[in-house]
Amino acid sequence: MLFDTGIHSSADARRLARKRLPWMVFDYIDGAAGQEHGAALNQRALQDIRLTPRVLCNVAQRDLSVTQFDRLMLRPFGVSPMGMCNLAAPGADLMLAKIAREYRVPHGVSTVASTDLETLHKASGGTAWFQLYFSGDGSGTMKLVERAKMAGYGTLILTLDVPEVGRRPRELRHGFKMPFRIGPRQFLDFAMHPGWSLSSLAKGSPKLANFDGKNYIFDRTESRAAADWAYLDVLRQAWPGQLVVKGVLNPEDALRLRDAGVDAIQVSSHGCRQLESAPPAIFALRKIRETLGPEFPLFFDSGIRTGEDIVKAYVMGADFVFLGRILLFAIAAGGIEGLRALWDILSQEVSLAMAQLGVTTIAELKNAYHLWPPENAGEQLITPVT
Repeated sequence: MLFDTGIHSSADARRLARKRLPWMVFDYIDGAAGQEHGAALNQRALQDIRLTPRVLCNVAQRDLSVTQFDRLMLRPFGVSPMGMCNLAAPGADLMLAKIAREYRVPHGVSTVASTDLETLHKASGGTAWFQLYFSGDGSGTMKLVERAKMAGYGTLILTLDVPEVGRRPRELRHGFKMPFRIGPRQFLDFAMHPGWSLSSLAKGSPKLANFDGKNYIFDRTESRAAADWAYLDVLRQAWPGQLVVKGVLNPEDALRLRDAGVDAIQVSSHGCRQLESAPPAIFALRKIRETLGPEFPLFFDSGIRTGEDIVKAYVMGADFVFLGRILLFAIAAGGIEGLRALWDILSQEVSLAMAQLGVTTIAELKNAYHLWPPENAGEQLITPVT
C-alpha cells in the first residue's frame, strides 16, 4: 500500500515542513542572506528561462543516467552537502545516504554533518563525497582531509564561498546556535511543534558529529578568510582523489582553478545564504561554460526547485546537478517516504521535459539549441521581484 505523503511538488514539501518544524529550524533551512532578494532572484532566473519543444521525435525510451568520474549514476541529480540535516528529522542524513546508494548518485557529506563521515560513507555504499570547509589556520581542516582518506572517500568537495558566515536575519531573530541554547523563546517554539520535538528528544538532539571537542574542533562562526591559492596547492598535493571546488561564480576564478589542477567546479551561490547581491548562479554557469569550453566538468546547485530546473541547468552547461533544501523539506514533511515521493516527482519532471524537448538522453540536453531565444538564454526575461 502506497503511503500518501501529500507531496506533489517541492512547494508542497516546503509547505508541509513549515507546519511541522519549529520556526527556528525551518528558518535555518529556508533562510538566506539579507532581505533574501538574491535567493528569490536565483529561483526567478531559473523560472524565466524558456525552452523550445520539438515534435515528431521518437522519445518513447528515455534514459536519465549520466556518468561522472567514470561512475554510472542512475539520475542526473544528487545530494548537495548540507549541514545538520538531522534537524529536519531524526536520521535524515541516513535517509539521504540510502537514496544516494539506491540511485548511485553522490551524497555530499558536510563538514558539519549531524552523522559522522565514516558512518555516512558506509551507508551510502561508497557514493558519498566529503565536503570540506577551511577554518582558522587550516590545521584542523587538514586533519579532516586525512580522516576522509582513511574512511575511503574518493572525492573531496572544497567549499570556498564562505570566507565569513553570512548574516541571515531569520536565524538571528530566533537565536539559532549549534549546539542549541534553550531559552524561553526556543522552549515555546519547541512546545508549539510537539511532533518534531518529541521525536528529536527520543533520538537525542542533533550535534556536530564530526567533532569531539578534543582532536576535532569546529566553531561554526570561526573565520575562514585565511584560505588562499597557496592553501589550495597544499590541499591538491595532499588529496589523491578527485577534487571539486564549490562556490564559484567568476569565470576568471574558474580558469585559475582549472589550471591549478582541480577536477571539477561546482557553480553555486550557496543559495544566496552568504551574499544577497550574488548574481543568479544559472547565468554564471553559462558564462563559466563559455569560458572553459565544453569538456571541463561543471556541476551546479542553487535555486533548483523542479525537474524542469534541473533540465535547464544541463541546457546552460552543467554536467551534474545537486539538490539541497528541498530534500530536507521532503524529509521533514514525510520522512523517507516524503524523500522518495519528491525524488520520484523530480525524476518524472526531468523525463517529461526531455520528451517535450525531443531528446532521449541527458547528454542531448547540453546544448543552447534548446533555449528560447537562444542568443540571450533568458537573461532579459527576468521580471522584477517584489
